Amino acid sequence: MQREKYEKNSHLRVLKEIAELLNEGTDISLLLSDVLKKLLQVTGATTGWIFLIGPDGRYNVASAENLPPALSKDHCEPLRRGSCWCIKGFRNGSLTKASNIIECRRLEKAAKLNKDETEGISFHATIPLTSADEVFGLLNVAAPGKKEFGRDELALLESIALQIGSAIKRVRLTKKAQEVALIEERNRLARDLHDSVNQLLFSLTLTARGGVEMTEDLETKHTFQHIQELAQEALTEMRALIWQLRPSGLEKGLIQAIKGYGEMLGLHVHTKLSGLLALPSLVEEALWRISQEALNNSKRHSGQVDVYVSIKVSKCKVHLTISDHGCGFIYEKEKELPSFGIESMRERVEALNGHFELRSELGEGTQIDVALPY
Repeated sequence: MQREKYEKNSHLRVLKEIAELLNEGTDISLLLSDVLKKLLQVTGATTGWIFLIGPDGRYNVASAENLPPALSKDHCEPLRRGSCWCIKGFRNGSLTKASNIIECRRLEKAAKLNKDETEGISFHATIPLTSADEVFGLLNVAAPGKKEFGRDELALLESIALQIGSAIKRVRLTKKAQEVALIEERNRLARDLHDSVNQLLFSLTLTARGGVEMTEDLETKHTFQHIQELAQEALTEMRALIWQLRPSGLEKGLIQAIKGYGEMLGLHVHTKLSGLLALPSLVEEALWRISQEALNNSKRHSGQVDVYVSIKVSKCKVHLTISDHGCGFIYEKEKELPSFGIESMRERVEALNGHFELRSELGEGTQIDVALPY
C-alpha cells in the first residue's frame, strides 16, 4: 500500500514537472526537445525520439535524445528513412494507446549490421501524441536491456504524451491566431492607405493634368507634367504596396495572384503549373512574397515586360522558377547578393529549410530558383 502511494505521488510529481515545462513553450521544436530531456530525467528511460506525422502520413524526427549510434548516425538517417510498425500503426489507426514494441524493424536491421551500435537497446515503447480527437505523432522511449515497460510505466507515458499533444495543439492554435491577426492588420492598413494616401495621389494626378491643360506657359506646363509623372509613379507604387498587404487575387490561388500582381505592374506574366497546388499557408505565403519581390525587380531593372513563372509541385517539395530575358547583371556566387530585396528572398527561403539560387548574366536575363519542402 505504501509503495503504491509512493509511486502515485512520484507519477504526479513527474506530470507536474512536465506540465510546467510544456506550459512555458511557444516553439514546437524547442518545446519537444526540452520535454524529451525532462522525460528521460524523471523516468526510467534513457533514450527517446519523437515523430511528428502529418495528415498525409509523412513524418519527421522532431526531437531525439541519447540515441545509440545505430539510430543517430548520418543525422538520424535510420529514423528519418523507411517505415516501421509504429508508423504503419499510426497511419492505419491501429496504434491508439501506449504499446511495447518487441520487434522494432529499425533496431533489428541495425543489430544485424553491428549489434554493438544499438548499445543494448532492442525494444522500445511507442505512445501516440493526441489531444481530443486529433493525433500529431509518436513518442518513443527505450532503455538498454529493457524488454518491456510495465502497465504503470505505460500509463505514465500515456499521460505525458497527452500533455505533449495538448501543448502541440495549443502552440499551433496560437500561431494560427497570430497569423489571422496579422492578416487582419494588413487588411486594415491596406484599407486605410487606399482610402487616404491612394486617393490623395489620384487627386494630385488629376490636378497636375488639369494644370497642364490650363496653362500656355511651356515652363509651367513642363512643371505640371513632371508633377503628374511623379504622382502617377507614386500612385503605382502605392497600389503595389496595397496589393502586397492584401493580395486581392490570393484567395483564387497563388498563380492568379502572381499574374494579377504582374499585370498591375504592367508586366506580361507567363505561368506554368505542374502538380496539385495545395500548400501549407506558410509555404504559400513565402512563395507569394518571393514572387512579388522578383516581379518588382524585373519591372525596375530588366527592361522587359515578359516574365516567366513556373511552379512544380512534387510529393514533398515545391519548386518556383521566375525568369526574364532582360538586361541581367554581373553576379558572382561567392560574393554578397546584389540587393536587400534578393537577400530577404533568400532569408525567407532558408527560414523554411529551402534552397535559393540566383542566376544572371549581362544581356542574358535573370532567373531565380526556389525549392521549399512542405
